[in-house]
Amino acid sequence: MTEALKTTQLDMVRAWVDGWVVSRRTVPPVPEPWGFRVDVGLPGHMTRHILPAPTPALIQQLTATITAPGTWLKLCAPAELIAPWLPPTWSIEPPEFMMTAPLTRERAEPPAGYTVAVTTRSDVTVARLLTQAGEIAARGQLAVAGREAVVDQVETAPAHRRRGLGAVIIRTLAGAAVSRGATTGVLVATPAGRALYESLGWRLLSPVTAAVLTPR
Repeated sequence: MTEALKTTQLDMVRAWVDGWVVSRRTVPPVPEPWGFRVDVGLPGHMTRHILPAPTPALIQQLTATITAPGTWLKLCAPAELIAPWLPPTWSIEPPEFMMTAPLTRERAEPPAGYTVAVTTRSDVTVARLLTQAGEIAARGQLAVAGREAVVDQVETAPAHRRRGLGAVIIRTLAGAAVSRGATTGVLVATPAGRALYESLGWRLLSPVTAAVLTPR
């Protein structure tokens, strides 16, 4: 990895963390020598440590001192690299992917039978696609961190999948982010989400591995 790419990845990770805490309404992140710490405070998700450039020494240091179950590590590296460095008390979650894209305003017309509703409250913009009965068919949200916008919690209800609703949500959020001064989007996607984002021009920045300290 070149120095320029390392700098870009670090900047995007920092932007993602800054936007994530706004989106999830948690306390601000704390800079640490290995990256960032976020005190989430939820059952099963007490604290998360984000490592933009994990190494065996950093992981050994953290896993040797962390004792609270429900502590998460978010590591910018593939699971096959991370797994040998983790003690057996840590479990690895399904793979994730940090992605980024330049943001533009595009028309985001919903399919027939759906309407778009966009609201902004406490710096979090939420886009919803509603059925004629007023049910939420798809939704997503974003928080702006400087010139970056963090897209978060994008989901489509099972009965409404494969109708292009996710793309409408992403384009709607992108337009809202541009209106708020953002130029670049960043998110962490599931494998299924990755396919959607790539179809919309997002590119992979880094694989992300989540590891959780499980109760003994």
